[in-house]
This record gives sequence, C-alpha cells and structure tokens, in this order.
Amino acid sequence: MIEQILHKEIQKALFKLYAASEQSIQFQNTRKEFAGDITVVVFSFLGVSKKGAEQTAEELGTYLKENVAEISNFNVVKGFLNLEISKDFWFNHFVNIYNTTDYGIVKVAEKSPTYLVEYCSPNTNKPIHLGHLRNNFLGYSVAEILKASGKNVKKVQIINDRGIHICKSMIAWQEFGNGETPVSSGIKGDHLVGKYYVEFDKHYKKEISELIASGMEKEQAEKEAPIFKKAQEMLVKWEAKDVEVRALWEKMNAWVYEGFATTYSRLGVDFDKNYYESDTYLLGKKVVDIGLEKGVFYKKEDGSVWIDLSNEGLDEKIILRSDGTAVYMTQDIGTAIQRHEDFNFSHMAYTVANEQDYHFKVLFLILDKLGYDWAKNCYHLSYGMVDLPTGRMKSREGTVVDADDFIQEMVDTAKGIAKELGKLEGFSEKEANDLYEIVGLGALKYFMLKVDPKKRMLFNPEESVDFNGNTGPFIQYTYARIQSLKRKYSAQVIMPKSIEITDKEQEIIKHLTAFPALIQEAAIHYSPALLANYTYDLVKDFNNYYQSTAILTAESDELINFRLGLSLKVGEVIKTAMNLLGAKVPNRM
Repeated sequence: MIEQILHKEIQKALFKLYAASEQSIQFQNTRKEFAGDITVVVFSFLGVSKKGAEQTAEELGTYLKENVAEISNFNVVKGFLNLEISKDFWFNHFVNIYNTTDYGIVKVAEKSPTYLVEYCSPNTNKPIHLGHLRNNFLGYSVAEILKASGKNVKKVQIINDRGIHICKSMIAWQEFGNGETPVSSGIKGDHLVGKYYVEFDKHYKKEISELIASGMEKEQAEKEAPIFKKAQEMLVKWEAKDVEVRALWEKMNAWVYEGFATTYSRLGVDFDKNYYESDTYLLGKKVVDIGLEKGVFYKKEDGSVWIDLSNEGLDEKIILRSDGTAVYMTQDIGTAIQRHEDFNFSHMAYTVANEQDYHFKVLFLILDKLGYDWAKNCYHLSYGMVDLPTGRMKSREGTVVDADDFIQEMVDTAKGIAKELGKLEGFSEKEANDLYEIVGLGALKYFMLKVDPKKRMLFNPEESVDFNGNTGPFIQYTYARIQSLKRKYSAQVIMPKSIEITDKEQEIIKHLTAFPALIQEAAIHYSPALLANYTYDLVKDFNNYYQSTAILTAESDELINFRLGLSLKVGEVIKTAMNLLGAKVPNRM
C-alpha cells in the first residue's frame, strides 16, 4: 500500500538530504481541514536534519514531489507534512482492488491460531430474551470478524441446564401442568417451560404471603414455602441421579433445546460445540488439589478452599465450599481447561454482560496463577444492558422481552414502513415476506452492533428501521440501489487502462482501501461497532456520489465501466461488512 511505498521513499530522501540512516517514520491520516491524503510527522527527523520542523517538512516535501511519481503535491502545517497522492495512483490501486476476490478477507491457513468465542449461554428454565439478542449478535459477529481476519474460529456456548432455577420450572410443571406439552398446547418448547417458571413464582409469592400472615418472618417464610422446599428436594434428587427426576429433566430440556434451535435458526447464529453445565459443574474440583499443592489456593479451618488476590487489588474468593461442593468459579476454571484440551486454542473470548466484569478478572488471574500460559489471552467481551423505552424487565415475573416476540415485532415494523414508503412494487408475496425478514433482522442487528459493546444502550425499534440515517435499512437500501445499476447494464464491466478520476471517486477509493485494515482492527479490539460505522461512512460517501454523478449515462464507455465498477465494488464491500455483522442485504428493495 501507499504507506509502504512512502516509507521506502522517505528513507531514501532522508539519506539524500541529511545522510541519515534508517529512521522511524510515523504516518497519520490527513485531517479533513487540510489538503492531502497522508501526513508524515517530521519531529522525529529534526535530530538528523539539524533544522526546524517547518523547514525540514518543506525540504522533505519538495524532494518527494520531485522524485516520487505517487506524490502530486504537499503542504506543511507546523511539524506535519501533508502529502497529496496522485489520482493515477488511486485509479491503479482501485483496479487492483476491483480484481481482488473476497476483498478484505484473509483466508484461514493450516497454521492459523485458534480463537474460541463463547456467546449466548442461556438457561433452560426460560426462553431467549432481549438481553440474549445483544449477546448473540456480538458473539457471532466477533467470531465472523476474527475468521475474516485469518483466524481459525470455534463458536461455543455453555447451556445452564441444572440448579435450583431449573427445578422451579420442573416442579411447577409437575404440580400444575396436567401433562401439557409443546405439541398438545401449540406453545414453543422454551416458551412452555418459561411459562412454568413464571407459574412457580406466582405460587411461591402466594405461599410466602400466607406464611407471613400466619405470623412467620419474611426471611423464614421464603425458606419454608412448600413449593420452594419441593424444588430443593427435587435438586437433591437430581444430584443423586434419581431416575424419575432425571427423566423429567431430560424431557423438559429437550423441549427447550428444540425451541432454542428454532430461534437460533431465525437469528442466523450457530455453534461448533455446546457445553452443558450438568456435565461441567464438577470439572473444576480436580484442579483444587493442584492449586493447593502449588500454594495458589489455601484451606480454611472449616475445610473451605480460597484464593487471596489482595496483592492484585482484589479480595479473597471462595473456590470450594466447606461441604466440598463447587461454586461457579470452580466450574468456570474446569470448563476453561476442558475447552483448551478440546480445541488447543491460543485465545478465548467470553461474551458476557458487564455485570460479570469482576468474575472474569478473578477467573483469568486464577488460571494464570495455576500456570496456564493461554490465560493471558483470555478476553471478556463485556457489554452493557439493553433498555427499551419501556424500561428493563425481569423474567421471573413474566415481563421479560421475549426474543421471538421481539424479532417478529421488528419484522412487522419493517413491513409497515416498507409498505408506507411504497418499496414493494413488483414483489410477490414470498419476496415481500423475505424482504421484511431481511430488513427487520438487519435493522435489529445493525442498531445493536453500531454501539460500542461496553456502553449500555437504549433500543428504539422505530428508529432502527428508519430508511435514513445510521441504520441497517439505509445501508441495505444503498446495496439494493447498486444492484439495480448492475441489472440495467447487461454488458460485462471492463475496467479502462487509465482515467481521470474525480475528488469524490478518490475519496471512495480511499475508503475502500481502508477496508482490509479495518477488519484487522475490529478483530484486535473485538469490536463490530468499528465495522458498522465504517460501513455507514462508506455508504454516505457513495450516496453523495450517486446523487451527483452520472454513472450509466456518463459521456464515454470508459467512464461508464469505471463508475459502474466502482459502484459494484462498494456494493461488494457493503455485503461483506454486513455479513460480518450477521446481517443480509437484499438485491431489490
């Protein structure tokens, strides 16, 4: 790229002008208020030039303009040398971009490092909800971006399929379900089990109120409520592998998994391996002895096992209870080690809400202290909560924003807006329904991913489906507009050998040039937001160009071919970027 050419030429210039050997060279993008494409910071050269910053920049700029074909002009602003790159360079560079298949994507090689990305990780006592959507979109997109940057990627989830919360749904179904199934009720499996989780809470609250009314303290009533005690007894039986309880557990979980699979399919997300808490909750216990031997853990008088992280600015953390039962931390240690045995990964990212920031700090420290060198490459992809204009909601009260319902609402919103804007002319019913799905889900994914993951966000469905502004539909519409150009021009695009490009065309080419590096940057920072906002900026530039430039009616065949070729490459990059965000783009809109 241009930086490599300039690096070589600047080294030559410094030798010619100042007899300087190899120097460190710093490039920046030229600020918009100044003419130029790339800026050289000259302060580091003052030691060899023995001159002021402005004089050094002037001498260097003059040499480059006279001796380097790619430099058409320059200007100096204090200690910054702004270089203007020739339009011939940008045209020739675009031809290379145009002829590159899968532009921006680095193919995974045999020796590519393996990255593990965990996301979703639902509980089997309730359906996937709004919070899971941001998690799914983030995890899936990060995995796809890492893959596009040349990494070997494995997507995993851990399904929380055991514990008291699972038993609550089970006991409620047993007590009040009357044998209801997804087939008999017509209710999706995860929704049906979630219904009984809510049912448990209703009866639990009623029983607590009755016990309080009879004179019992609230704290005691919460422990003594009959339905809660039944759930606890069921958990004990589950852990003892009681045949009947395990059979019920397997039956109800199977309903949930079928429901999850339907949701995942509609969301367009997938996994290479599922881990189940029922298999992993004992995994970490064998590590405890190793930690005690190494002096990483210590045992208290009651037999409980702890780690002291006060030297790292944290606190003491329990690893094993006095009765020998594991805590979540124990399980996570064991699961991480198991995953390394399964995949031999070099990096692992956990997509989990920022409520667990502290937990992951502790987890990664413990793994490091236990001597696992890959622990330093574990990353917590922390994200903020999603709020709606109506506020945050709670699952046990049955007021959770269900993911399936929410997706359908988005698709219906897209349908209403598309009809209102009259964008469905010539569409069959199936084509129209497919379009609503693409636009609704694209709007949802893009709106959630354009925000920095760490920020809490307010999601507004209407705003997200707007066909103007920084939205998925705006980007999708631009792609469809480009495809309509392609349909109108039946001949093959033949790129001319040379052409005088305009300033707007140069800006678009510069934007396209940045795409491969942008994918790498998004991968390094685990940030789909970088990719989303890059795409929006590219689309804004292109729309401005489209509205002010004749493309198919340009004055020569060479111009038509170049401008159409430029448009098609923009379309290709839009499609690649949106696919990396997990969103589709329609050919017609």
